[in-house]
Amino acid sequence: MIAGVSAPLCFFMPETYAPVLLKRRARALRKSTGNPHIVAPLDIQKQGIKVILTVTLTRPLRMMFQESIVLFTCLYLAIVYAIFFIYFQAYPVIFQGIYGMNTGVSGLMYLPIALGAVLSCAVFNWWDSYLYKAKFRGKSWANIEEYRRLPLACIGGPLYVIALFWLGWTASPNIHWAVPMLSGIPFGAGYLLIFMAMLNYLADAYETFSASAQSAASCCRSIFAVCLPISTTPMFNHLGVSWSCSMLGFFSLAMSLIPFAFIRYGEHIRRNSKFCQYLHEQKEAERIAEEEEDRLHHKTGGGRDVEKARVTAAPIP
Repeated sequence: MIAGVSAPLCFFMPETYAPVLLKRRARALRKSTGNPHIVAPLDIQKQGIKVILTVTLTRPLRMMFQESIVLFTCLYLAIVYAIFFIYFQAYPVIFQGIYGMNTGVSGLMYLPIALGAVLSCAVFNWWDSYLYKAKFRGKSWANIEEYRRLPLACIGGPLYVIALFWLGWTASPNIHWAVPMLSGIPFGAGYLLIFMAMLNYLADAYETFSASAQSAASCCRSIFAVCLPISTTPMFNHLGVSWSCSMLGFFSLAMSLIPFAFIRYGEHIRRNSKFCQYLHEQKEAERIAEEEEDRLHHKTGGGRDVEKARVTAAPIP
């Protein structure tokens, strides 16, 4: 229902895709100056249904298998997302099966997860403010994609792992139900911190191509969220609550190393990425155009856009 109401609003949202904005700007300049040589990169790129089918629509899949950052981010988010859905089946097993709660009362056990999510938003806002101040002061680390986003995942990952082991090894008739219930606080906080950090990192790292990277991540985690929860009941029946949660915890522990690895090697990975190299060339082209305009003493906009088109004609991957 919410999607149905909000979907029409998409038609009134402003365009934000940089190549399209540049194309519109070039068209407006051609009209205002009468110079037909003012073109944007999209004007000289091959277009048509063939390009859409073979390049645009395949880009998310190509990025997932060709880009290490996209691949491991997809895996991490898929595991975290699937475990989140596994919780919807695990909580009744624990709080109804072990503690004898009815359906209504056991549903209240999810509230600490919401509390943890709210707390993570406070952490995110604090970090965003800290990052803004660092950028204002000219701190070099604030301009590195890995240091801007991933520290939140480095906090959220361990919280997520702790929550899984906490739930698994405190869910017992001999332990008060409030103890496993409170594990939802680090679970909710860790879950949201991981998602906010990793998704924002994809957007920062791939900029123009972030929609394709996000599409790959969305499809991957949706598939995991559909398939893995099917095994929840058999897994808890065969392994028990403690070892089922522990197995999920060990998977999460392995995945939690990914943001640390990205902080260490992410910049090197991006330097060798075809997509990131293209983005770097675009930025370099814009810098050259800016310098050329300054050198020509603020010559009319036509000269600048012609020069920009000349140096950004590399095919979009």
